[in-house]
Amino acid sequence: MATCPICRKADADPKYKPFCSRRCSEVDLQRWFTGGYAIPAALDEGAEDDGEKD
Repeated sequence: MATCPICRKADADPKYKPFCSRRCSEVDLQRWFTGGYAIPAALDEGAEDDGEKD
């Protein structure tokens, strides 16, 4: 059985799957909105020189 990714509780409510409750689903959403989760991105090597054109 899967566990809630926020509180690690074993029983998930099918209505809020994969979370166990509305509270945990809202905690996850709040983390996305505030930048708590971020996908790492690699900068282009030429990106640093964009502002220094002749």
